[in-house]
Amino acid sequence: MMSRRALVFVGIVLLHVGFIYALNAGLMHQAVEMVYGPIETKMIEDVQDQDEEPPPPPPKIETAPPPFVPPPDIAIDLPIETSTTTTAITATTQKPVVRPPPPPPPAAVVRVQPSADPRRPMPISDDDYPPQSARLGEEGVTTVRLWVLENGSIGDVQIGKSSGYERLDSVALRKLKRWRVKPGTEDGKPVAMWMEVRVVWKIPKR
Repeated sequence: MMSRRALVFVGIVLLHVGFIYALNAGLMHQAVEMVYGPIETKMIEDVQDQDEEPPPPPPKIETAPPPFVPPPDIAIDLPIETSTTTTAITATTQKPVVRPPPPPPPAAVVRVQPSADPRRPMPISDDDYPPQSARLGEEGVTTVRLWVLENGSIGDVQIGKSSGYERLDSVALRKLKRWRVKPGTEDGKPVAMWMEVRVVWKIPKR
């Protein structure tokens, strides 16, 4: 009995050793191929869904228009109204509007310009001629504007036109500033207004 068990044990050990050797030698791989055969791999392409064409539209069914049925003739008698228009004319009598006559135009204002007073002659004489102007032969005409007040006195003097020489013009302004004349009037009332005087400068003969 012991010898048989020993032989079985030894056989099992030898079988395992042979199996291990077969694995190392590649025999196991060949045995697998023999049993199962070669394994092939294939790439399966995805089947793309094809675009399905839409179904054709349903056929149009043409409907014929209904037959024309003329309406029945209906005669309606309407009463004819006759209207008469009358125009009433009212005669009105209006009195003409009497307008008052326009007022008379205002009377023109009577203006009297200032003038020299015979009792007060112009205060410029040959003695007032500047000696230097006489020696230099300066002659001319000085036009002076006088602002004559209501009492006849002179409120302001201005040179309207120069004689061309300042000395002659200065004497004319200084002398006429002290002058008194007849004042100007409007409708007989004295009022202030301008007056123009010409002073003629001519070298006096000695």
